[in-house]
Amino acid sequence: MVLGSIGACSEASQRPSIVVTTNILGDVVNKIVGGNAEVMVLMKPNADPHSFGISAKEAGAMESADLIVANGLGLEEGLEANLDNAASEGVQILEVGEHLDPLEYTSGETAGAPDPHFWTDPARMVKAVDVITAAVAEEAGTSVAEDIAPSAEKYQAQLEQLDTDINRTAEDIPEERRKLVTNHHVFGYFADRFGYDVVGAVLPSGTTLASPSAADLEDLARTIESAGVPAIFADSSQPRRLAEVLSEEVDIDVEVIPLFSESLTEPDEEAGTYIDMQRGNADRIANGLNQGR
Repeated sequence: MVLGSIGACSEASQRPSIVVTTNILGDVVNKIVGGNAEVMVLMKPNADPHSFGISAKEAGAMESADLIVANGLGLEEGLEANLDNAASEGVQILEVGEHLDPLEYTSGETAGAPDPHFWTDPARMVKAVDVITAAVAEEAGTSVAEDIAPSAEKYQAQLEQLDTDINRTAEDIPEERRKLVTNHHVFGYFADRFGYDVVGAVLPSGTTLASPSAADLEDLARTIESAGVPAIFADSSQPRRLAEVLSEEVDIDVEVIPLFSESLTEPDEEAGTYIDMQRGNADRIANGLNQGR
C-alpha cells in the first residue's frame, strides 16, 4: 500500500521502501538512491529474469512497498500475478521499459512484440536513470529528490562514458565481422546502438522459455556457415547445451563464448555491477568476432 506522504515519513526518519524486480535495475536503483531508501532486489545473482520466482515474504514486500521498479515489456514472466496483486493494493509500479522508446523483435517467434532487453544499450540506461529518479521523487517528496540528484547525475556520467567506451570497442571490429549469434534474441538494442547485425539465435525467441525445433537449428547452422560467424554468444546463467550442440553441427570452427546478458553475478565476481557486465560483454564480443584476423 502506498503511503499517503512518504515525504512526511522521511521527516520521521523512515525511509521509503522500493522493491526492484531484476538485479540489473536493482544495481541502478541502488546507485541512484544510496542510503535514502530501503531497496529490496527480488532477482538473485545469476538468475533468469524470464522465469525466477519469489517467496511469500517477498510477495508481501511487493504489496506493502512505496514503489516497485520493474523492467516491464513482458520480461518478468514469473511475476505477473505478483505485480497485479501489488497494483491492486495501490502500489505505484514503474515499468521502466515503457518509457525508453522500446524496439520490437524483428524475427523469430516473438517478431513484432516489444523487446524488453533495453539495458544492452547504455544510452537508454542514461534515460532510465531520469525515469527512475523522477518516480522516486514523485513518491518520496522534495527532500529525498534533492538528496538523490547528485548521485543520479554522477551515475549518468559513468553510463555516458560506458557508452563511449563500448562504441570505441565496436569500431575496432571490421564492419563485415559485426555479426551476432546468441542464445536467444537478447542483443537487439546493443546491435542497434553499436552497429552490429544479429544473424540469428539458438532459441528463436525473446525468452529463454522457448524451444527450438530441429529445423530451426538446421537453418541457423546454415546461416552461420554462410556468414562465416566465428562465435556463438550464450548467456552465462543459462545451460549452454543447445549452443554447444549447434556448434558441433556447423562445418566451420565456431566457439561458444559466455556472456552476462540478463543477470548480474555475485558482487565480487566479473559482472557484479551493470557497468562491469556491459564492459565485459563488449570485450568478449569484440575478442570473439576478431578471431582469426
